[in-house]
Amino acid sequence: MTYKTVNVGAVAVGGAFPVSVQSMCSVPFSRYSELVLQAKELEEAGCEILRVSVPDPKSAEMFAALKKELKIPLVADIHFDYRLALKAIDSGADKIRINPGNIGKDNIKTVVKKAKEHHIPIRVGVNSGSLEKALLEKYGSPTPEALAESAKNNVELLENLDFGDIIVSIKSSDVKKTVQAYRIFDGMNNERYPLHIGVTEAGTFASGLIKNSAGIGALLLDGIGSTIRYSLSAPPVEEVIAAKTLLRSLGLRNEGVEIIACPTCGRTTIDVSGLAGELEKSLSGIKTHMKVAVMGCVVNGPGEAAEADIGVTGAAGKYIVFAKKDGKLSVVLKDADKQTATEYIIKSAESFGR
Repeated sequence: MTYKTVNVGAVAVGGAFPVSVQSMCSVPFSRYSELVLQAKELEEAGCEILRVSVPDPKSAEMFAALKKELKIPLVADIHFDYRLALKAIDSGADKIRINPGNIGKDNIKTVVKKAKEHHIPIRVGVNSGSLEKALLEKYGSPTPEALAESAKNNVELLENLDFGDIIVSIKSSDVKKTVQAYRIFDGMNNERYPLHIGVTEAGTFASGLIKNSAGIGALLLDGIGSTIRYSLSAPPVEEVIAAKTLLRSLGLRNEGVEIIACPTCGRTTIDVSGLAGELEKSLSGIKTHMKVAVMGCVVNGPGEAAEADIGVTGAAGKYIVFAKKDGKLSVVLKDADKQTATEYIIKSAESFGR
């Protein structure tokens, strides 16, 4: 069963639309020029929905200026002060992210009224760190069941105000708890509101990458989720790269360059890791889906990379480039040095991607 479609600016979330990629700026409005640069970098990297913190009235007022700098939808992240949500909506927010638990039921009515007037959705964000006291007393801790019930209660609060443009997120830093909470809520989600999925406060780049991939990947393979955000203690552009890579790996998005690289062994005499990294960076702007292989030796290289569109292998400083022609891999460059082989692949890939 598919989710209903909710429009965030020009991006449709849910329905039969592709799973969208989100991120969040780490620079505050008080450093506005840096914020603009970071937002544009995220847009260029392929972020499709961007969120920014709105912690004070000045940030809410400057929201409109930032929105004018971007082509992608801009979401206002609001905590505690409902008046900031109202200002952000008036400043052109394409969506509001709120935690009803720290906004207050009476104030929610005012925010909903304003959102309806401007025809924008609200993301109900439930977080294990800010669960309602009544549910903490009921369950003893922020269990998956408590998180799912909180989401259900907050959705019903909006529904009772005749509001249905809802996106739901339920996050914890615990991968298993997050996955279980989403699965439980998905069974309660009778109106099929689209789900924003991710593992919050996941940690450093290395550990956060693993935790998010495990949690988000498990849910997407279950058919749960319409939009995703990796939460990493790293430059936000890394969140976008990771999210796009996961979606491509799961066959949910068919775009961009996919690097196939062998793990290397004792036969390897070329710098597989360095070359693969260089090609991945150089080809990151290509939108067309293609596979580029970097293999460590000539023994198994072309065979292991049979599904690649173009690839390279070599030994002792000499490189062979092979490419797919008429469904088969053929050698297109022999005995090249590293620079020549790299330049050949980049030029060929760029031509393929046009």
